[in-house]
Amino acid sequence: MNIQLNISFIGGGNMAAALIGGLAGKVTDGANLHVVDLNPDALHNLAQRFGVSTSTEIDAAIGRSEVIVLAVKPQQMKEVVAKLRPHVTTQLVLSIAAGIRAVDLARWLGGHDAIVRCMPNTPALIGQGITGMVATAGVSAQQRETADVILRAVGSTVWLDDESKIDAVTAVSGSGPAYVFYFIEAMQQAAQELGLTAQQGIELAKATFVGAAQLAAQSSEPVSLLRERVTSKGGTTYAALSSMETSGVKASIVSAIKAAADRGRELGDEFGRD
Repeated sequence: MNIQLNISFIGGGNMAAALIGGLAGKVTDGANLHVVDLNPDALHNLAQRFGVSTSTEIDAAIGRSEVIVLAVKPQQMKEVVAKLRPHVTTQLVLSIAAGIRAVDLARWLGGHDAIVRCMPNTPALIGQGITGMVATAGVSAQQRETADVILRAVGSTVWLDDESKIDAVTAVSGSGPAYVFYFIEAMQQAAQELGLTAQQGIELAKATFVGAAQLAAQSSEPVSLLRERVTSKGGTTYAALSSMETSGVKASIVSAIKAAADRGRELGDEFGRD
């Protein structure tokens, strides 16, 4: 679907680059995309790859956009939005920053209320991301559809009915790839300690994760049932899972994800102040 949207990105880091890569030439032409970033090398790379226009400063091109994507770090957001405010009129504003609440963005933008908070994750870099999204009351049905089209360019989307739930999305899927990589590292370490090479260990761990994830994604059965089918009582898998239960692995994972959600709320408190 090519709908020729004019979109400005404030920030040209990895997630912005992933979105631009998903959009350029598919949802809209690269020439319709404008990127603002302080790093001239990043801007040059994006211009070369996707044909986007670029600037090191927020400029008049922002005012000609229908959508503005805020892709800067939470601690930079207030300062960036202050510079953006004079250029914002009726545009849809998408924020992919963790923690920063829509009410604070709206206040910094002088009461602008067409805001969608989005929490994508790094598999967006290969078009396999998932994004949690929540819209303010000022977002029209058409703008909501536009937001969905933009984020679906890099994966799937899940819409929420309450902004407070976005911190849970941040904790589960936004930070989630790091948990997976952490587990893969542990599997590789175990493989080496059991006598396999580092290369053999990483190949086995990666392929196991990819295969199991695809099996879970394609199966209509609960993941608990899929797990049970691999776990014969008294067998090797049973021994491993029993050890994990004894060590409190599942409880630790749940606790860790809750800690991530708590940190998301803390970021909102910390960086949402006037």
